[in-house]
Amino acid sequence: MSFHPIPETHTGTSFAQRAGARLAVAVGRPLLLLPAARLARVLGVVSRGARPAGHDRTYRARQAVTTVSAVCAGREGCLPRSVATALLCRARGEWPTWCVGVRAAPPFGAHAWVEAEGRLVGEELPESYFRRLITVGSGSEERSPS
Repeated sequence: MSFHPIPETHTGTSFAQRAGARLAVAVGRPLLLLPAARLARVLGVVSRGARPAGHDRTYRARQAVTTVSAVCAGREGCLPRSVATALLCRARGEWPTWCVGVRAAPPFGAHAWVEAEGRLVGEELPESYFRRLITVGSGSEERSPS
């Protein structure tokens, strides 16, 4: 949850990666209008058949998303960033654990993020900083009730 007023630049992001990230951001945008429980159900359907995503590949997907979208890179862009990152991973046949929750300590507030291999991806905070309310894992992982 750091502030990025403009899209990040990552020298290792290829044209194909940026194009895929732009598509993931565009596909994810209308999903953001759904209520959280319905969004989780839709992402649950999308995640079916995917293998669990690795941390490094998920981090690179997150980098690509924040490179192409100022909204996703911004401080208030956690939901579009997490959805687009998950969709970009799904395009590669993988799925991270998509999470929505709250900060465990004041100031309390909602947050959305992705995890892979049991670790937060791209968040510079300890894992105990957030409490999960909704999670959508790959088909082989447990999902929280929606």
